[in-house]
Amino acid sequence: MKKYTYPSVLTIAGFDGSGGAGIQADIKTASALGCFSTSVLTALPVQNTQGVRTIYPIPVEAVADQIEAILDDIFPDAIKIGMVHTPQLVETIVSTLGKYKKIPLVFDPVMVATSGHRLIEEDTISAITEQLFPIADVVTPNMDEAAILARMKVETVEDLYAAGKEIKKLGCKSILLKGGHQETSTITSLFHDEHEKYHSFETKKFSTNNTHGSGCTLSSAIAAYLAQGFTLYDAVSLGQQYVYQAIENGKDVQTGLGNGPLNHFFNPQKLIKNEMV
Repeated sequence: MKKYTYPSVLTIAGFDGSGGAGIQADIKTASALGCFSTSVLTALPVQNTQGVRTIYPIPVEAVADQIEAILDDIFPDAIKIGMVHTPQLVETIVSTLGKYKKIPLVFDPVMVATSGHRLIEEDTISAITEQLFPIADVVTPNMDEAAILARMKVETVEDLYAAGKEIKKLGCKSILLKGGHQETSTITSLFHDEHEKYHSFETKKFSTNNTHGSGCTLSSAIAAYLAQGFTLYDAVSLGQQYVYQAIENGKDVQTGLGNGPLNHFFNPQKLIKNEMV
């Protein structure tokens, strides 16, 4: 009898009880794209569509134990890392992953929530750039996060190009600079690849408040496509198409009183079965 495996995606991220962002969005995204999702909790933000109320920490020992438990059993085909808000957490994740073989890794530097709440401690930025950037295949900051990392104002496409050059100096292999906060009818995102080439992606901007968790969703979608064997460029391109459609299909639905979620399951895929060799 033939045996099969599912393409597996591990998300290492924070919690969102309202279901639109964080680990919940990651699991929904990977599942909708036909992958098996596992998860490691890094923090417990108390939040809803209107914002973050407080953040309860998870002990770093618990984070390390979670990672080892998953990697010793259901070894993933790709990893997405989201909210890491302390230097100790960064060090724990990097050192624990370092015990295992390298696989594709997407890092979404979650620093500012859709509601505008700052989610990261200042002294964590250097830990992220020194330790996480070098092991990530792609880093996916939005405009607010790019401004923090590049230490400059980022409001236009020209600013994105300049910020990309500065962030690349911090040790990134490649960067997807997300343009979702642009005040224009067309959104331009830039992919600065490992060969120092820029690739521009343009999409129409919708009039909707339902973008809560869009960054989490995009990074998870990229990881899901990497887990399926797509190249990094194709994974970035397909991931953006998925997010665009998830926003479009959820733009007129009210869930909560603030920034609502995307429609992750607008076209859910069956779990992919790969034949074992």
